[in-house]
Amino acid sequence: MRSSRNTPSRSAEGPIRLLLWVVGEDHPKACTGRKLLRRGLVEPSRRRVAPGREPVLLDPHAPVPLSRADRAHAHAGGVLGVDCSWNRLGERGAYPEGVADLPRAARRRLPYLLAANPQHYGRLGELNTVEAFGASLWILGEPERARSLLAGFLGGATLLELNAEWLARYARCDGPEEVIAAERELLGPADG
Repeated sequence: MRSSRNTPSRSAEGPIRLLLWVVGEDHPKACTGRKLLRRGLVEPSRRRVAPGREPVLLDPHAPVPLSRADRAHAHAGGVLGVDCSWNRLGERGAYPEGVADLPRAARRRLPYLLAANPQHYGRLGELNTVEAFGASLWILGEPERARSLLAGFLGGATLLELNAEWLARYARCDGPEEVIAAERELLGPADG
């Protein structure tokens, strides 16, 4: 089916759109999500999503990890990050009302990675917004864009160095089952 001239088509050839929903719980000057918006590196999220354009929602509570299997979905609808406080997210156990109710969004958690940002350095899975977008791009097959996105942020390059083996491994996984197996191998056996 051909696209009309008035309707932009999304192809697997173009870059993946990065969308951001800012909840506004973090300090505005320290918020990497707001910096991404100011620099024009991400688009503000719209609350209404056209059918067939649903994003991949980065959700730390989702059971399914992001993998190459999500590339087509990400090219069609983008990757949606939610900029909110880790402390408030932990208190609620989920995203704020509205975000949690996004219809038909493919909810994916990032595979296990170590944070490189100053607030959560070395903590497993506590990435800030720019780190989450950078890791997503890497896993979805846009490593150069991930490098470029992270370059202007404190700890950005460190994220890639700290997680080089893990990111390379996750990027080779065809689906979520392979990512889960890779996580188990990379973390090693559980004690106890």
